[in-house]
Order: sequence, then C-alpha cells, then structure tokens
Amino acid sequence: MLKIAYLIFCILGTALPYSQFIPFLLEEGLNINAFFGELFANQISGFFGMDVIVSSLVFGTYVFSEGSRLKMKNLWIYIASNLLVGVSLGLPLFLLMRQRKLEETP
Repeated sequence: MLKIAYLIFCILGTALPYSQFIPFLLEEGLNINAFFGELFANQISGFFGMDVIVSSLVFGTYVFSEGSRLKMKNLWIYIASNLLVGVSLGLPLFLLMRQRKLEETP
C-alpha cells in the first residue's frame, strides 16, 4: 500500500507543477529572467521559492546519504528528477525505490 501511495505522489508531483510550468513556457519560453522574476515577485512567492531551494538541497543530501547506506544504484536519477520537476517528484520517487530496496533486503 505504501508503494502505491508513493507512486500516486510521483504522478501528482509531476502533473501539478507542470500544470503551472507548461503555460509559462508557452508564454515566455525558456526566459530565465522572467522565471526568477515571477518566482520572487513578492514575499509569499519568495517564501515558497526559498523553501523549495532549501528542500532540494536537503533532499540531495538525503539521497546520497541514505542511498549509499542502502547500496542503491543510479542515485543521479533522483537528483535529475528533482532538477527537472522538483522535490514533488524526486522525493516520492526516491522513497518508492527505497521502499522496494528495503522489501527485497532480507
């Protein structure tokens, strides 16, 4: 049941952020200045931006620490998913694969 929940979170963690990002891309293209301008447009959006940046750094540390401890392979995939989508995909994907690893270990 836990693995199904993580899988659902992976789907939601991809679909929901991209539902906001794709319209931006269609309107602005890969305009980094516009991206960061809108990300930090006010204090509330800046709050969320900083929260996600710190969470991403913590997530990267956790992936390499826990992944190495469990001898998980291809840890770069979780970092890449974090960079391409966000913590909303990277974290549940890592937890899903971590759970699979824990269940296969006697």
